[in-house]
Amino acid sequence: MTEDRRQRIVVIAGPTASGKTRLSVELALALGGEIVSADSMQVYRGMDIGTAKPTIDEKRGVPHHLLDVVDPDEEFDAAMYRARVLPLVAEIEERGNRCLVVGGTGLYLRSLLQGLFPCPSKDQTFRESLNRELEIHGSAALHERLEGLDPDSARRIHPNDRVRILRALEVMLLTNRKRSHLLKEHAFGEKPFKYLKMGLHVERKELYRRIDERSFKMLESGLVEETERLLKQGYSPELKPMQSIGYRHMVRYLGGEWSLAEAIGNLQRDTRRYAKRQLTWFRKDPEVTWIASEDFDSFLRKIEAFYLEAA
Repeated sequence: MTEDRRQRIVVIAGPTASGKTRLSVELALALGGEIVSADSMQVYRGMDIGTAKPTIDEKRGVPHHLLDVVDPDEEFDAAMYRARVLPLVAEIEERGNRCLVVGGTGLYLRSLLQGLFPCPSKDQTFRESLNRELEIHGSAALHERLEGLDPDSARRIHPNDRVRILRALEVMLLTNRKRSHLLKEHAFGEKPFKYLKMGLHVERKELYRRIDERSFKMLESGLVEETERLLKQGYSPELKPMQSIGYRHMVRYLGGEWSLAEAIGNLQRDTRRYAKRQLTWFRKDPEVTWIASEDFDSFLRKIEAFYLEAA
């Protein structure tokens, strides 16, 4: 049998508010590890409270990577994420440390572990045309158009997910091929790493309680002020990161559209919905081993056994 010499990484995934930050820091301290974030919002500078970015105290001296790498008006996607992380994993291994990839952005994790299917780069003129259509007719109309062209993709994309609807239409119309067919052909078979995937299990009722509690803590920590500062710096509320959970709620509060109580209630509701979508994504993955979020010893034993395989 040929020895598998691929670099080894540990993936710790789970929904928002499941306790990934605390657990991963404890594991990194026990194992001599470094943490690579797999969170599509924590890459943005100046967006700390609303993204639940770990504080200096929470990091406890553990090196964290892929935080604060771009400004809110800069583009960042799964392909860029993968390009940054691939050499980083090698650097961590060269230092003799363990690599823990931690986050809840399923697409980032899949792109890193299994590659990305080839598709055309964004066409600015074409994208502007689709954006105009979006402004005039709304996301539901574009989703209906996608459903007629590529029903499989439409079923996977929520009617309100403007970014993914636009990209699916763009790929379809530029290549004259369905995005779903391109996905099936690629099959995400590129596996540059030997990896262990673990998911944090939290009972639904407890997870929702944590989400509601964290929403209040974000307000207490200055989420309103952080959003106001970003707007004063000239970042448009239409930017993708400014449309994310937390910031879009505070924008509507600051604009007088919602009361603070309405903004908090809607923030809690939308975060719960987001957590549910994350769980749906990860539970479809048979490679994920689910462990109770508080069971540190089980996580540690699983990781130690994974590395002993290579010894």
